[in-house]
Amino acid sequence: MAKKAKTVFMCQECGYESPKWMGQCICGAWNSMVEEKVVEIDEKDKRRRTSIGAKGTAGGGLGASGIAEGVRAGRPAKLSQIDSGEKERIDTGIGELNRVLGGGLVPGSLTLISGEPGIGKSTIIIQAAANIAATQGTVLYVSGEESEEQIKMRADRVCRQLPDSLFILAETNMENIDAVCQQIKPAFLIIDSIQTMYSAELDSAPGSVSQVRACGNDLMRIGKMHNIPIFIVAHVTKNGDLAGPRIVEHMVDCVLSFTGDRSHEMRILRAQKNRFGTTSEIGAFEMAEEGLIEIENLSGTLLEEMGTGSEGAVATAVYEGTRPLVLEVQALTSPTNIGFARRTSIGVENSRLNMILAVLEKKMGLKFIDQDVYVNIVGGLRPEGTYTDLAVAMAVYSSYRGKPLGSNTVVLGEIGLTGDLRAVQNGEKILKEAVKLGFERIVLPVKNADRLKKVVADVNASRKDAGSRPVKVIGMKNIAEMRNLFE
Repeated sequence: MAKKAKTVFMCQECGYESPKWMGQCICGAWNSMVEEKVVEIDEKDKRRRTSIGAKGTAGGGLGASGIAEGVRAGRPAKLSQIDSGEKERIDTGIGELNRVLGGGLVPGSLTLISGEPGIGKSTIIIQAAANIAATQGTVLYVSGEESEEQIKMRADRVCRQLPDSLFILAETNMENIDAVCQQIKPAFLIIDSIQTMYSAELDSAPGSVSQVRACGNDLMRIGKMHNIPIFIVAHVTKNGDLAGPRIVEHMVDCVLSFTGDRSHEMRILRAQKNRFGTTSEIGAFEMAEEGLIEIENLSGTLLEEMGTGSEGAVATAVYEGTRPLVLEVQALTSPTNIGFARRTSIGVENSRLNMILAVLEKKMGLKFIDQDVYVNIVGGLRPEGTYTDLAVAMAVYSSYRGKPLGSNTVVLGEIGLTGDLRAVQNGEKILKEAVKLGFERIVLPVKNADRLKKVVADVNASRKDAGSRPVKVIGMKNIAEMRNLFE
């Protein structure tokens, strides 16, 4: 007997189902409803089983206790008697990947990695798979987009040695993947990609809302039941957002974003969500012929092409996760020829740039109404926080006045609407990183300078013994004081 199908509309953002199309979903998203065909589930279908903590049988009604007949209910446990959830992590063999994950892979966790085509997602995954297979045991790489021969060609190029415990499976059916996992019992599972997977129990096409949600649930069950860490590759839209329903992001434990310009070698890996670690860590890689190579000295790489006397170029520092980074801010001001003045920024939010320009106009008397302003964080980084405010202001001022600040100066600090400078965190670690890179002048808010007096004295004492010039720390209270640095 043919199964009956009905038409529903599902939201790609939250997965909400509606019998009719809605312009705005209950989650607030506009034009996110897509049409789906849903087949009525038979009473004996396994998706009707509602066991809690253990496998049950297809139930009929509810018993006297309110629990479905034929289903074994889970028992509550005292939280104080449960073993700690801190599990031993699995080393991926890639230090920068371990850093972003919080120390390695957690058994039973689901990790979603996204990025533009050709950015290096499959490369870093096959490298991690080979490392884990050599140390942990069986690894299963499931590909729904590439053939086994294509994956082998990439593996031969980026992996020094391919262990016999690394298995490749070209498959898109979730039931078949589940059967293979039960057969070989992998220590690590890779799904490339979630948009190509489908379940035979649904009639909708792969990549649809219902299929992605069902396949995500199946993968979560496999990972949690067998304690297998799973990597899931996802596509992105033209805007850089994850393609498909947002429900997958809610189900997984960690969401990694792989970014970078394909015309340049540097790649940045960042965690947008991490239940087992911080989301402020970044991993840096360089794309080479032999695969992705870790960048250990990221600050040196970001500053290697900084000019010695360039106008509009200022070195700044931020604190990403557990390490300080020194990078370059570039600014260019140019007279506007036609229409309104342009404000273009890469790595700095436009709203933040407009605020900084407004403070410069109000507190320093500069006029940008007829000036196009361009700001760029070199290297494609998008630093979080307000560490770079003062550096952006100085770079714009340097370009506007045509006076270079100098390549031996590091500038950091937050600018308030009043023009006053606010202190930033981790000033001591940033100072030591800047000194290690050879900078001799540190400009920062006066509160940070007062806290670092003892640290500066110790640093200069050690530099004197080594025959090096002392480090000068300049504390600024107001943005107007930057004029003194350019005189």
